[in-house]
Amino acid sequence: MTEMYVPPGGPPQGPPPSREILQTLGEPYIRKLLQEHYSQLEKSAIRGMFPEDMTEAADRSADFFVQLLGGPPYFSQKYGPPRMRARHMPFAITEAAREIWLGCFKRAMDSLEFPANYREEFERFLVEFSAWMVNRR
Repeated sequence: MTEMYVPPGGPPQGPPPSREILQTLGEPYIRKLLQEHYSQLEKSAIRGMFPEDMTEAADRSADFFVQLLGGPPYFSQKYGPPRMRARHMPFAITEAAREIWLGCFKRAMDSLEFPANYREEFERFLVEFSAWMVNRR
């Protein structure tokens, strides 16, 4: 069995992204962002890590991000507590896979012209969050 890797920094230490992001952009934008992210993932080298139905996966992730940004707790209501690292343990997530995931997210943000005044903060969260998901060397 492959040894589980624990990132040296532990869970993300910074605050979640500002609630202003959801308040300003709206839930439909966040959902569209996650649909675009999953559209990018569908064409990526890590496609096999995701379910056949990418629409459902994008909706689940959108529920998480809406909740994270201070919106209704859709994710918790539908799936229970987020516990994202535990949920991702069945998948061998390496640093290379993380970089692909981040690249897909950044391309989605580019394509939807994510507002510059929120981008640095949101990307910081994505970088820290994705680092915590890495579970294999």
